[in-house]
Amino acid sequence: MTTRLSARAAIAALTDPGSFAELPAPAAEYPDDDGPLGWAGYDASRARAGARTGERESVVTGTARIGGHEAALVSFEFGFLGGSLGRRTGDRLEAAYAHARERRLPLVSLIATGGSRMQEGMLALAQLQRVARQCVLTRAAGLPQIAVLRDPTTGGGWATLGAGADVVLALPGAQVGFAGSRVRPADADPAAYTAEGQYDAGHVDAVVPAAELPAALGDWLRVLAAPRAGVPVEPPAALGAVTPPLTGWDAVRQARRPERPRAQAYLDAYFGLRLPLRGDRAGAFDSGMLCGFGLRDGRAVAYAAQCGTATRPAGYRTAARVIRLADRLGVPVLTLVDTPGAANDAAAEHAGAGPAIADCFAAVAEATVPVTTLLIGEGGSGGALALAAPGNTWVTPDSYFSVIAPELAAAILKRPAEEAPATADQLRIRPQDLVDLGVARGVVGPQARR
Repeated sequence: MTTRLSARAAIAALTDPGSFAELPAPAAEYPDDDGPLGWAGYDASRARAGARTGERESVVTGTARIGGHEAALVSFEFGFLGGSLGRRTGDRLEAAYAHARERRLPLVSLIATGGSRMQEGMLALAQLQRVARQCVLTRAAGLPQIAVLRDPTTGGGWATLGAGADVVLALPGAQVGFAGSRVRPADADPAAYTAEGQYDAGHVDAVVPAAELPAALGDWLRVLAAPRAGVPVEPPAALGAVTPPLTGWDAVRQARRPERPRAQAYLDAYFGLRLPLRGDRAGAFDSGMLCGFGLRDGRAVAYAAQCGTATRPAGYRTAARVIRLADRLGVPVLTLVDTPGAANDAAAEHAGAGPAIADCFAAVAEATVPVTTLLIGEGGSGGALALAAPGNTWVTPDSYFSVIAPELAAAILKRPAEEAPATADQLRIRPQDLVDLGVARGVVGPQARR
């Protein structure tokens, strides 16, 4: 499989053999000679494109099974006028989205387009509004949308079907960007317009080699089709072989041990299958925040997990994005809290640390699905609390939660540095203190609660 497969070859490469059923083309009447603008030679261009590709329009739509799971499909034919969007394209896309909603199917878009069709002028550009409307209706129906970015994915196709999807996968080396190669600035960095560049900027969830794409799509459809628990999921078992600390300072020291288990270990132990979502869709990602969806005992669970570093604005935005997606899809959420606090350097402030934290607080507060939180290490102030579920937060024996780090509290109180341990005791930050205060429901043991 390559990034320049035809629309039907792309479908055949990804779907279960013999499962594709094409949708009929909508019966629309467009009698204008050479299109709505009377563009000389347009009809002839369409005829040549049809003879060359065997298609009557730039998209092929239908349903198919991928890894045994049924989905609605949209596949672009780049050989038909560069996969451009015209009125007939809009008709087909609208019908495919409507069919997905009627059948309660996820929608998978295999995109390869150069943008809107010049020969139809503003009527072609207006198709993007139709597509955006269908995306919104499908989102409101609680159905997932997955985009596969082929080569190229530019213009309105990227800015609607692609970037507007819930899960965005891309083929290696694919050209991806709002500006196509012939209209971008001559001195523009070409790497910014690639799948890899968009991944680095937090706009693509994964760059997937062609040979691995069928399995990746199958996994996503498997997770998104899995049953959802209507109650909060259980917190993970504690992985650290420690006992609850005797003093507040002991709690701090245990949580700061370099060898303490981190989020990666907890997620690996908790999930049978885990699929990452990456990036804040605003130009950045935070490697210290792991987010995505997975399967726990055959049920779908979303997760957002801090990795023990100072969380950056992109991390909070990514977590909020995933929590809201889970809420829309009816999937319960697990959050793992572990940070000394939010990043507070100048770059973090410029990137909107305050608004990002506020939005994460809001995502948790407004979630209608149950959210479960486990504090697995440091709980540093509001930067940690932003991910914590009110009334359903659990703690491990090697964790602490504090309004402020003991060292900083001592400094604010104008105490000498050696009084930080005593200040830690005053703050009552031990796991058992958090339970006594009602901040946490309990201290988890080494075996998962059932």
